[in-house]
Amino acid sequence: MRSNNEFNQIAYQNDYIKEKYDRINLTVPKGRKEEIKKKAAAAGKSVNEYINSLIDNDMN
Repeated sequence: MRSNNEFNQIAYQNDYIKEKYDRINLTVPKGRKEEIKKKAAAAGKSVNEYINSLIDNDMN
């Protein structure tokens, strides 16, 4: 059993993400998620990195 003083990595990561990032929920048509995952993988990126790079390219 863990004590209350033990470091909680998951809580730390969640707090860091809440402090440093905004979240956007994205809804896509059924089947599109797999297409996006394949494109991201082909580009050597995670889905998050892939979508952020598309947004960055469009905004610049």
